[in-house]
Amino acid sequence: MNSVYIDLAIGLVLAFLLFSLLVSGVNEGLVRLLGIRSKFLWAYLTDTLDGVRGKRSWIPSSIGEVFARLPFSKDARPAFSPLPPPVDSTAKTWAGRLYERLREIDHGKSGKTSIASIPPGRFAVAMMEIVTSEGGVPALLDRLKADGSPLYGPLKGVWDAAHGDLEAFRKGVEDWFDGEMQRLTMLYRRYVRWVIAALGLVLTLVFSMDSLEYGRAILTDNAIRAQVAATADGGAQTLPALRDKCPDHPADPYGCVTEVLSAPAFVQIVGNAPVSVRIPENGSPTWTWNGGEWLHRLISPGHWPGFLITFFALLFGAPFWWDIFRRLTGIRARAGETTK
Repeated sequence: MNSVYIDLAIGLVLAFLLFSLLVSGVNEGLVRLLGIRSKFLWAYLTDTLDGVRGKRSWIPSSIGEVFARLPFSKDARPAFSPLPPPVDSTAKTWAGRLYERLREIDHGKSGKTSIASIPPGRFAVAMMEIVTSEGGVPALLDRLKADGSPLYGPLKGVWDAAHGDLEAFRKGVEDWFDGEMQRLTMLYRRYVRWVIAALGLVLTLVFSMDSLEYGRAILTDNAIRAQVAATADGGAQTLPALRDKCPDHPADPYGCVTEVLSAPAFVQIVGNAPVSVRIPENGSPTWTWNGGEWLHRLISPGHWPGFLITFFALLFGAPFWWDIFRRLTGIRARAGETTK
């Protein structure tokens, strides 16, 4: 009996793991396709270096802006350039001047920079190059103050703490930017959680995955397999019991067993999407429109608890379900891998 519950647990965890990986894959594909990370970083840098100046911030301030403004509105990123850093800056903004010092690590994508992560040490070196071009830190601070740049305050504090030591100033800028990137990463992840939740809801409804129904299907598969074993051991006198479990095949209960073993519970549950595919024994795969039945499942209150369980399960993410799956199956972690 314990093996039945273990099979049930492994089946559910495996389904949640695979669907979580699908959600993560779709999210990562959208992020790369739309350049979300790069846009998010340069929106922050534009606000930090050049200020808002009476306009709204480039950084999205609400979940609605994450879905609408950040991916599709005006892009804050500088135009990509394959040229090396110039001796004399031609940029009209501080974000543009920063990019001039960073574009040697860039590669073009849709005409805009694709830089999505700046090492703090590299940022500090870029700022020191700008310091040199401005004639020193005090001159740079005066220029930032005159332009109304929000960067003036942090750099002024770092310069005062450095007491005129350029190396201490560089290290202070590096530490400050490292802290800012950690804060920005936390903000980005907070928005990403909402995106993951939205994708999880969409995929749950698209596949109409009812976790409770899936659990019952796993138990049914196990019951039929157990009955097959009993029939094999008990002979023909146990065949009526197997026939009762296969009402669709009254004359050939073994055909039912074959169908169950060739179409396990997971295959059945992912077959509830609007378009399903069936692979026959001979011939090419056939695609079937399943929209009517799919819509009926969505509007049936009996499936809603299972949909809700699936949705909340996907919010835990693939790493969580992989850890649970590894513990249930006894798969050992690789050397040096730690459980978070």
